[in-house]
Amino acid sequence: MRIVYDYQIFSQQEYGGISRYYYELASIIAKRQGYYPCVHALLYANKYIIGNENFKVIGTQIPVIPKLGRVQLLINNLLGKILVRAYTPDIIHETYYAATSIAPAKVKTVLTVYDMTYEKFSYLFPPKQNISQNKQCAVKRANHIICISESTKNDLIDIFNVNPDKISVIYMGYTNKKAIHKNIIDISHKPYILYVGQRADYKNFNRLLQAYAKSTLLKNNFNLVCFGAGRFSKEEIKQIKELNLNTQNVIHLKGDDDILNQLYSNASIFVFPSLYEGFGIPLLEAMSFNCPVVCSNTSSLPEVAGDAADYFDPCNPEEIMSSIESVVFSTEKRNHLIARGVERIKLFSWEKCADETLRVYSSLI
Repeated sequence: MRIVYDYQIFSQQEYGGISRYYYELASIIAKRQGYYPCVHALLYANKYIIGNENFKVIGTQIPVIPKLGRVQLLINNLLGKILVRAYTPDIIHETYYAATSIAPAKVKTVLTVYDMTYEKFSYLFPPKQNISQNKQCAVKRANHIICISESTKNDLIDIFNVNPDKISVIYMGYTNKKAIHKNIIDISHKPYILYVGQRADYKNFNRLLQAYAKSTLLKNNFNLVCFGAGRFSKEEIKQIKELNLNTQNVIHLKGDDDILNQLYSNASIFVFPSLYEGFGIPLLEAMSFNCPVVCSNTSSLPEVAGDAADYFDPCNPEEIMSSIESVVFSTEKRNHLIARGVERIKLFSWEKCADETLRVYSSLI
């Protein structure tokens, strides 16, 4: 079976959860006898597939040039429709949401829907963005849809009125990274609370700041370390000052996977206060490093974390504060969550994700 993953996400992301998902899928499927996965991205920016020897890549790597992003996508789409025929695919898996597909007329298509963020929080995004419109087109034409959680499936059905028979739920995996036993970065002289990823809008970082500022115990005993995304914005710095905090106890760090792994390994707790997530891989990453987890009780997060997390209402800073305090000041509760996390992550793997995805492909042939 010849499987093509289209250009979309590989043209848009140098690194990121979605492109990692397809990289892991293609790498594992390539080891299965009789399956030939290929990334078809004539001009791509993605770093995961540079030098890749696991599966075929058709295309050339170019640097990310934001002003030329639309031109790049247009070239990939127009030329991709012509050139993909030479590969004679059996399945084309569309990696994001385009108004039109590169799939030849009789080739079956699969689409993964990751979340319904643009629909549920449309007021947070520029009105000119047509992602939701494109998503509806992609959902309508797909022969089958994969959702990465039951929560996402339910939202897709409710918002786009999709036939449930057209949808399969397949959980994502996580990359089993190695613990770092040496300090490759001087983090802080205090124990710390860890936050990972984007911080704006529905990610709800502002309420985590409020929760941290409310607690004299947390401020005196822990720093708050934020990894990834850009530096603190003017609005975030303003809020930090208004809460009588400073950038010596609220710390921003960026770096590679080794630094993130060290942060997970040494953190006193990992906090995920997002208002909405389609899945939430950082939950599993934290658990894999024996880092106790507290997170929101919304969307897919309880589905993923199960009994291996302490939950809070993400709209209530008092609850966020209480949840963090209940774990970091209780050795018994902390150890309980760590033990539950070790068991929980056994339910998720890229191998399982790939096997279930192959069953979807096979059902369409």
